[in-house]
Amino acid sequence: MTHVSIGGVRLTGREILGAIAAAVLINLIGALGVPFTTPDSAWFQALEKPWFYPPGAAFGIVWTVLFTLMGLAAFLIYRRGFENRAVKLALGVFALQMVVNVAWSPAFFAAQELLLALGIIVALWVLIVATIVAFSRVDRRAAALLVPYLAWVSFAAVLNYSIWALN
Repeated sequence: MTHVSIGGVRLTGREILGAIAAAVLINLIGALGVPFTTPDSAWFQALEKPWFYPPGAAFGIVWTVLFTLMGLAAFLIYRRGFENRAVKLALGVFALQMVVNVAWSPAFFAAQELLLALGIIVALWVLIVATIVAFSRVDRRAAALLVPYLAWVSFAAVLNYSIWALN
């Protein structure tokens, strides 16, 4: 049987397919917020943005990479066995933070509620930290894969706050 080692994790051919499927699934779940994301709308274009607002293309690239890392992290946890209580807890917290993640775009863009979106992203940040802690109890490598996500959401929270404060 073919084995591949990724970041010190040895995966069989079947597990490689599982890891790819998990990454695709998390990208699809993350994409649920895309229909609500309207950076080209007149409302969003009229908002004053901070000097550090990144180019629009950066968001799609960054989120695709982050969702892929998240999918791989979730797979590493899942492969430890769903009968394990720590695995169930870790994946439960992960699922909850995904729901909150997807909720941000409708709050920010569709409802145009900058303060509500800020509250959602703060809750998301807390849930990401909780997910990292829960993942670290099962597989530290999986937890480490979520650190870039936490960093980006930290930046996004500052961005959300700055847009709210400027408008």
